[in-house]
Amino acid sequence: MSSVSSAANDRIDADTPDTVRLSESEARALGEGALQRIGYPAEDARIIVDQLIDNALCGYKFAGLPRILAIAGDQKTRKARTPIRVIHETPVSAMLDGGNNVGYIAAYRAAEVAVEKVRAMGIASVGAYNSYYSGRNAYFVERIVSEGYFAFHVASAQPHVLPPGAAAPALGTNPICFGFPSDDGPVIVDMGTASLMWGDVMLHAHLGQPLPEGIGFDSQGQPTTNASEVLKGGVSAFGGYKGYALCFAVQAMGLLAGSMLKSGDPLDYGFYFIALDPKIMLPGGDFARQMSDLVRAVKATPRQSGTDEIRIPSERAYRERDRRRVEGIVLERKVVESLKAL
Repeated sequence: MSSVSSAANDRIDADTPDTVRLSESEARALGEGALQRIGYPAEDARIIVDQLIDNALCGYKFAGLPRILAIAGDQKTRKARTPIRVIHETPVSAMLDGGNNVGYIAAYRAAEVAVEKVRAMGIASVGAYNSYYSGRNAYFVERIVSEGYFAFHVASAQPHVLPPGAAAPALGTNPICFGFPSDDGPVIVDMGTASLMWGDVMLHAHLGQPLPEGIGFDSQGQPTTNASEVLKGGVSAFGGYKGYALCFAVQAMGLLAGSMLKSGDPLDYGFYFIALDPKIMLPGGDFARQMSDLVRAVKATPRQSGTDEIRIPSERAYRERDRRRVEGIVLERKVVESLKAL
């Protein structure tokens, strides 16, 4: 076997006849071009694609460039957009009207405001509403944590999750994210409260692939693995009643972000951030060192037979991001063709 073939076999993502491997710059050009063709200004396209590329690099295939297809198909994309503006503000808080801009932009601006306020006051509470699709919470939180601050972020959404026993969805997929600065870089804990994120359902439907059993429901509330039918119904929360409780709590926190202010509907999008300077809790400024100590203590836990290491949240994503920056991003050929056809 040649060294080239051996190197290809060692790649983190396999190449198949149905996939295309792109460099990071090629993927950016593809994504930004598609977004500009559906009416996004160059700067907004750059902000959106920066997250989509980071999502793909970190191994979240459904949250990468395929999300542009979802943005293009959403009815809100075809409606008028207005500039994002602050409608209420105090020294430690702000509420942003997202102006029907996609959440990749509205939540990005809300995170910027959170950084400005926590830098000035040590604590910040920021919400954004009148928006949709914000993508991966960890992307925004990592930006805040990289400035040295603790961050908490939730995103409520329109109904896609069925409460236990329900025949129709009543909650969003509602991710929740924590971010902690450490001497060794950001530590991010990011998770959806749904058994499967909606973008993953949409990607499965686009590719004609079945979903795992036991998580999807059709328009009548009946279990199904057909992703196209699940798009007409919804998915369950993860972890039974405990996941449902977290999902409900995130929907409630969306109200703090103004989710009802535009539509009057409590089941709508709301992006909420809390940022905190650890120094207001630990005057000596030792939190980052203590966080690194915590990580090392957890990773030093005795391992069961066959376990190579104890990993902490975000560790896998960071490792894979470094590798894909060298190896490239693998996309389904059908997705690439669809993006070029927009």
